[in-house]
Amino acid sequence: MKNRTNIILCSKKAKCSSEIIKRLSLYLRNLKRLEKEGVETISSDKITQFLNASSVQFRKDLSYFGGFGKPGVGYKVKSLLKELENILGVNQEWDIALVGAGRLGGALSRFEGFSRFNLRIVCVFDNDKKVIGKKRGQLLIQDVKDLVKTVERKKIRIAIIATPMEAAQSVCHELTKAGVKGILNFSPLVLKVPNGVCVSNVDMACELESLIYFAKRKR
Repeated sequence: MKNRTNIILCSKKAKCSSEIIKRLSLYLRNLKRLEKEGVETISSDKITQFLNASSVQFRKDLSYFGGFGKPGVGYKVKSLLKELENILGVNQEWDIALVGAGRLGGALSRFEGFSRFNLRIVCVFDNDKKVIGKKRGQLLIQDVKDLVKTVERKKIRIAIIATPMEAAQSVCHELTKAGVKGILNFSPLVLKVPNGVCVSNVDMACELESLIYFAKRKR
């Protein structure tokens, strides 16, 4: 068991860190903006102009997955955009299970931005009898006891945990038992997962405390 998997296999059978994958996501977002602006061909310098990455880093990141672009010519925006969508897997729809129907879970279940990335929450779970059977948007809140059965039946591979800390690890265990391979964790608990399962942690309190610390030092 380990806390998270942050190594991803690339096309060259080399190992990519999760940081490379996150940068690819940023490159993709910027390419979509450029496409909307009507840009057809662009250099690596222009692609990374508004990102916290250099053109050298950009070219190195892409080299893990093959050859893209031509020296002295640059990159075809539409072509590279499709390549990155394919690498990241966002060129197909992904169903998501959400566990936790409180304030945060409710906000996530109503968030329309997921659709822009071909993601959709298809089921919501909770253990509170007061909310089980009620709707969050178009979704009926199910008893967490039905989690494994539902996730297995729907063949869901991605889940969001928005539960209190004390419930997060047991929920994580049930999700991985049902076949989930990627978890977005909003609880402050560092989850223990089997090999092959990737966890991305979102700890807003921790991030804010870090900002407060540095802001305090600058005063």
